Amino acid sequence: MAEDTTALVGLVMGSNSDWPTMKAAAEALDEFGIPFEADVVSAHRMAEEMIDYGRTAHQRGLRVIIAGAGGAAHLPGMLASVTPLPVIGVPVPLKHLDGMDSLLSIVQMPAGVPVATVSVGGARNAGLLAARTLAAGDGELAARLREQLVEFAADLAAQAHAKGAALRDEAAELPTYRRRHTHS
Repeated sequence: MAEDTTALVGLVMGSNSDWPTMKAAAEALDEFGIPFEADVVSAHRMAEEMIDYGRTAHQRGLRVIIAGAGGAAHLPGMLASVTPLPVIGVPVPLKHLDGMDSLLSIVQMPAGVPVATVSVGGARNAGLLAARTLAAGDGELAARLREQLVEFAADLAAQAHAKGAALRDEAAELPTYRRRHTHS
């Protein structure tokens, strides 16, 4: 168990069956040292608790909510309707429709109830977006996160360059391959 600090991100889902997808958000938050809480807060099966969760989130110290749901996927939008905090919706893929129903449910919010939406199953990006949201603020945490995110982006670029070099080397084995000319 982590040290006793206030969670900054609430990671909630409609069912514990969403955890295999949503765990990637938790891992991204952990990677950046961001304290979070995780729970099941079903919009359909525990509506009063869900509304209370959203209404009190900022009072408990949360700064961002990541909400994952499959199927009808009302959780992100319902939370966004009762909290002043940014809500990031994660469409969780299910057996039928591959998460497209969830995506459309989360992304089609009425005016005045914004939900930032990541790709179907994109929980890792939700965690990274929460990190960027916190990095946009002031203070030591924001400064630390900005530094970490710059390093993270540099690592991604290095990985992409390495993959490009490996691909070019493999393609060079074919007689008609020509190296791309770059202009400096």
